[in-house]
Amino acid sequence: MASFLYRLGRFSYRRRWLVISLWLAVLVAVGGSAAAFHGTMSNNFTIPGTETQQMADKLKEALPDASGGSASVAFEAGASGFDQAGKDAVADALAQLEKLPDVQSVVNPFTTQERLDQAAAKISEGEAQAAAGKAQLDASRAQIAAGEEQLAAAEQQLAAAGLPPSQIEAQLAPRRAELAAGKEKLDAGAKEAADGAAALALGKREAQASEGLRFVSSDNKAAIAQIQFKTSINAVPPAVRQEVQDIVHGVSSAGVTAYASKDITEDVSQIFGVAEIVGVAVAALVLILMLGTLIAAGLPLIMALIGVAVGVGGTFALTGVIDMSSISPMLALMLGLAVGIDYSLFIVNRHRNQLLAGMDGEESVALATGTSGNAVMFAGLTVIIALAALVIPGLPFLAILGVAAAATVAVAVVVALTLTPAVLSLIGRRLISKRAWAKAARHNAEPGHEAADRDLDEKRSTRGWGGLVTRHPWVALILSVVLLGAVALPASQLRLALPDGGSEPVDSQAYKAYDLTRDSFGEGVTGPIIVVGELPAGLSENDAKNKQFDVAEQLRSVENVVAAVPFALSEDRSTAVYQVIPKEGPASASTVKVVSDLREKGAQIREDTGVSIGLTGQTAGNVDVSQKLGAALPPYLAIVVGLSLILLLLVFRSIVVPLLATGGFLLSLAAAFGAVVAVYQWGWLGGIFDVANPGAVLSFLPIILIGVLFGLAMDYQVFITSGMRESYMHGEDARHAVRTGFSHAAAVVTAAAIIMVSVFSGFIFSHLTMVRPLGFAMAFGVLIDAFVVRMTIVPAIMYLLGEKAWWLPKWLDRLLPDVDVEGAKLNRSDRPKAGSAELVH
Repeated sequence: MASFLYRLGRFSYRRRWLVISLWLAVLVAVGGSAAAFHGTMSNNFTIPGTETQQMADKLKEALPDASGGSASVAFEAGASGFDQAGKDAVADALAQLEKLPDVQSVVNPFTTQERLDQAAAKISEGEAQAAAGKAQLDASRAQIAAGEEQLAAAEQQLAAAGLPPSQIEAQLAPRRAELAAGKEKLDAGAKEAADGAAALALGKREAQASEGLRFVSSDNKAAIAQIQFKTSINAVPPAVRQEVQDIVHGVSSAGVTAYASKDITEDVSQIFGVAEIVGVAVAALVLILMLGTLIAAGLPLIMALIGVAVGVGGTFALTGVIDMSSISPMLALMLGLAVGIDYSLFIVNRHRNQLLAGMDGEESVALATGTSGNAVMFAGLTVIIALAALVIPGLPFLAILGVAAAATVAVAVVVALTLTPAVLSLIGRRLISKRAWAKAARHNAEPGHEAADRDLDEKRSTRGWGGLVTRHPWVALILSVVLLGAVALPASQLRLALPDGGSEPVDSQAYKAYDLTRDSFGEGVTGPIIVVGELPAGLSENDAKNKQFDVAEQLRSVENVVAAVPFALSEDRSTAVYQVIPKEGPASASTVKVVSDLREKGAQIREDTGVSIGLTGQTAGNVDVSQKLGAALPPYLAIVVGLSLILLLLVFRSIVVPLLATGGFLLSLAAAFGAVVAVYQWGWLGGIFDVANPGAVLSFLPIILIGVLFGLAMDYQVFITSGMRESYMHGEDARHAVRTGFSHAAAVVTAAAIIMVSVFSGFIFSHLTMVRPLGFAMAFGVLIDAFVVRMTIVPAIMYLLGEKAWWLPKWLDRLLPDVDVEGAKLNRSDRPKAGSAELVH
């Protein structure tokens, strides 16, 4: 592989315009495709085959008008509450919304609340009317009974008088007809009373079902309106979302403030914001300080941006045909920038050092591509495999996310190995400042400078951080492990969920809507659970409604359920839909238990009522996704750890190094989980990281973090340990090789880690709050892994083990192919002597 990459670097150097032209053509093609074929992204995390998805499909078939996504708008009045002008302004805004082509229906909070408030009075009035009607019926029955007795007595008297039956019948016929009419009227009245009693009973049950549910707060200062769209909420275009907000904000003229919910305000069409730009700016500053010139510093940045443009642009081009979550291009952007800068940096830094040592430009580019490029190839491969393995859990959105990120990393690797050498050939000597060239020329002209360089190298290896760690390996090891263990402690309390409005920034409209709704109506209103019931066939309308309320009563009996309201019934009376309001928000632990308890209750409901139920909606779907991801975590971690062992065994031909690298990865992972729980779940340092409402951790953060951190951890393991192995293979003592290899790689790995942490940190304050904990986890994970694990624990243990660190059974040594990741086998006999002693990194 090293020889192939050496030839590839030389080819790119010599045919620079061909390589650059090909990349420009790719860039234009991808950009054109993204502009022409891009679609709408969403945050619709569904899992085919789950109960949530099955019920959603059933609802779409049986009740298409009720299957669209819904969102809410919270209205807040002043201290005096809503006056008539405020109510009219809200009603006018909702009427405008209902006319939008994408809106199915709206719920006016004031008319709905008025109907609920009047329900008790109407029931009392109905009961009074029923009592009066019953009294009238009883009086009519008494009158008819008395009339029948009088008729019978008259008939007996006429018969005793000797009148013939025909004459008796003729005389009594009018009275019989009068009694028959009275009976008919009584029967009609009785039927009307029975129907009224049935309607009254249904009214009472409806009122009971609606207890605890309000649309206007009890202090008349807040109201919440529901908006139902014709499509899923994630399919509503950004322009329509903005139009909805513009309309509802028009109520401000009446002294009313409108806050649209997160479902409406969330715009996933933009993936790059100010915070991300700041992160890239910090990375640029680190590059300038390290490489000394704007040209040298700008090269890795440009390479990374080209790789990101191709990778993320290709991802965007597929959004028109693939349902893609907004976090897919965001993750691709994060990783593409970070690894793109680092991978080009390793090659540029190697080339720069070789030029200063006197090597020819073409030879230096080829050798840098064959050595550092080989390490880049392997490091990139580990990231790609780890990300591509996200298809294993069987979650479509996660698989798309992993493949998109893996493809972007693959592009970054190819850019580093082809375009970077081509551009280096264009830049030539301008890569290095005139002052650095002059200093190098004076140094190279000094007699015996090679021996002086070796002496200086030896002194450097015993000083600095590497020298300190190897002088006190046990202290460094114990302190590092204790530190990581302490940081990892909160990880045992990790709780997973998808974010709600409470996770948004405090000054955002979505958070204000969530906060107002929670304070005025209860937290559960922010995340209702949709229950779909399948009713027995052949029910009358009255029987179907009674079945609805029978089920609603059982749903309300579940702990932490505030209300369970039937709100839709299909025309054939076979499908009923309920809205269940939990006590707490959609991401809370109690709501997760409510979802589980409702499903357990389904068996009893089916036994008692004959109705089969299933759960759907955003809240139940989020719970399903979180549980599915939690279940997929252990097998995925096992796959990644197993992969780590095999790959590192091939690369370093050692038993200890793979075990050490994997153990260090697990320590970094645990520490990263612990820090995420402390900040985003417990709220520690919440003011710094803008965590106003701590809650459950993003459900797919752990599995993504495992894949990403594994790949990046192996990057640093390769760049640190390959230098140690190269020194060891060149005959140095094993312990001395640890110091030498560390000193060779420390500067560039430190810069690379700072760059990667800077890029990831830029996403901690992203406009998409879903991305924030992911950016924090990656930044903290890389920080811990690079500086505590790879640059402290690894050299400490390697130094303590000495020769044993490179032990490998002979039979296994014969079986394993030699991948030569450090490029040690490249034939250097025809290269300048000054370059032969140069370092891999």
